[in-house]
Amino acid sequence: MRLFERSPQGVEPTLYGRALLKRSIALFDDLKTSVDEIKFLADPSAGDLRIGSTEPLFAGLVTAVIERLWEQYPRIAFRVVQADGATLINRDLPERRIELAVIPLLAPSLREDLEVRVLYRDTLHVVAGLRSPWARRRKITLADLTAEPWCAPPYETPIGSLLAEAFRARGLETPRLAVASVLPPQVIARLLESGRLLGIMADSFLHFFYPGRFAVKKLPVDLPVQSFAVAVVTTKGRTISPVGQLFIDCAREVTRPLARRHLNSAAQPPVPLKPRARKVRAHA
Repeated sequence: MRLFERSPQGVEPTLYGRALLKRSIALFDDLKTSVDEIKFLADPSAGDLRIGSTEPLFAGLVTAVIERLWEQYPRIAFRVVQADGATLINRDLPERRIELAVIPLLAPSLREDLEVRVLYRDTLHVVAGLRSPWARRRKITLADLTAEPWCAPPYETPIGSLLAEAFRARGLETPRLAVASVLPPQVIARLLESGRLLGIMADSFLHFFYPGRFAVKKLPVDLPVQSFAVAVVTTKGRTISPVGQLFIDCAREVTRPLARRHLNSAAQPPVPLKPRARKVRAHA
């Protein structure tokens, strides 16, 4: 079969050439993985791993796993690609730019060619800087916050869409995003310190990865959004390298308290409401 077509603009692969190229990339990638596995068996303290993750998860979970692995395997080298979840699973994983992706899963299911390993489930909270007047309020509703400026991911992003849906579920207009960007928790906390902005932050960052480090407070407001899964996603049928398996095992170990806490909270039955005592008036 003809693999290339020549034209005045140059040479480009034919349909057959593209098919061969696609399979060759996978073939050579598997061959490289086999060589890496042999090197790892000869020297388990070294190896390379290409990871993709969103910026917030890289600041929390991925960093925690890398630091723990380096304590035992200081010669492992990590190549991290930061992008949104859709780019990582639709471009970087199929093109073998990364071996695994650590992303939040907001959709109920993914493509059949992807392998999903759920680590834990997370929830979002409304937060404000400690100087904010909202930090001193004991009772707040979403309606109270519609006119406030926010720092949150754009509404067209997965996390931003959850915030927008929460306001729409209450029949409210979405608030103005004074800062619309996907930022790591440290930067969000810095922007909220002045007390002028409100934001959203995952429960895992507030109480697990960075407990007590941020000058922010979770506000007593009901945010009607579903919890979402955080997972390691790989290409189905692709052999995971030894370093990749080490990362997955370590990620499960790091997040076991988070997974256990969610199971415990889900298993707790709702507390029944006590009936109010009726007042009996005496009539003369």
